[in-house]
Amino acid sequence: MKALCWNGKNDVRVEDVPEPKIEDARDAIVKITSTAICGSDLHLLDGYQPTMKKGDILGHENMGEVVEVGSGVSNLKVGDKVVVPFVIACGQCFFCQKEMYSCCDTSNPNAAIAREAMGHSPAGLFGFSHMLGGFSGGQAEYLRVPFADVGPFKVPSGIEDEKVLFLSDIFPTAWMAAENCEIEEGDTVAIWGGGPVGQLAVKCAWMLGAGRVILIDNVPERLAMAEQAGKAEVINFDDVDVYETLMEMTNDRGPDRCMDAVGCEALAGGTIDGALDSVKTTVGLATDRVHAVRQAIMSCRKQGTISVPGVYVGFADKFPLGAAMNKGLTFKMGQTHVQKYMPMLFDKIEKGEIDPSFIITHEMPLEAAPDGYKMFKNKEDNCIKIVLKP
Repeated sequence: MKALCWNGKNDVRVEDVPEPKIEDARDAIVKITSTAICGSDLHLLDGYQPTMKKGDILGHENMGEVVEVGSGVSNLKVGDKVVVPFVIACGQCFFCQKEMYSCCDTSNPNAAIAREAMGHSPAGLFGFSHMLGGFSGGQAEYLRVPFADVGPFKVPSGIEDEKVLFLSDIFPTAWMAAENCEIEEGDTVAIWGGGPVGQLAVKCAWMLGAGRVILIDNVPERLAMAEQAGKAEVINFDDVDVYETLMEMTNDRGPDRCMDAVGCEALAGGTIDGALDSVKTTVGLATDRVHAVRQAIMSCRKQGTISVPGVYVGFADKFPLGAAMNKGLTFKMGQTHVQKYMPMLFDKIEKGEIDPSFIITHEMPLEAAPDGYKMFKNKEDNCIKIVLKP
């Protein structure tokens, strides 16, 4: 089959690889009909995520048709149309029983590597390094889905892929990020990052009762989408000082809730700390550029909440812990408990409350994926979200 394979930093290629097989009674094989390039995939492309190996198949936003099921899978049948959550979860361990699926104790076969880096291992993830399981991703013609009796979410055969594809990751991620903000009716919510998660987070913040939503970015098409599709106020960090502007917009109090939807590759934004981050990560002296979360800490009102759905991979430099402590800030973060949110968010799609496909700007065949990665990374051709069609 054809699959998009990682071959080193800034080197992904569509290659011929063996088709996946059933390896466990709880497995299923899914023929991929739609898969997407995620901002988190760029962390792999750029070499920030450790334990990648040449030939690893990427892709964690996947859906398609079930073509084979293991003997232990009774909830799926051949022909079912399913969305596959990027988190792999057993459904039975302590954390799964509490619907904390991204913390599953069972699904990462390489837990020892993760424990050494993090103290404990999170769940296994599709297409996201050997530290997180070494599972092949779905930017391919077929995907093996472990624990298929827990993960894949069935959707009606007649619904367009584009409406439900993002249930696999970024829609639940945006919802959980907004939920983690602990929004109270009328709150002002500031969101750093206008990529796909940030755009969906704008919508989720409104749905959870925000009174104002402010999106911070510097890409014109992202700012325009947030204004037009999301009805958000916007700040272009190339044009103004973000902290001073937020203070002006909130009578010097600061936003009630802040969200870092950027993650470990935040741009400098013309600031000294951001420039130092860029230099250190470029020469290998740091793993994460944490400019966005620093700015959120300084900007958030006292006793406010900071939510971090943006992906980080290592250690933070120059983290303003003193400011966070003295301001009494609450932090909530983590990989998304996708399985928990899929039914509820699908219901919102079915009722017409939201159509997540508004973020799609490009569709292309799997063979064009390397060009798609380049376009997405470099923000070419007004690209915000790419869907691949194997």
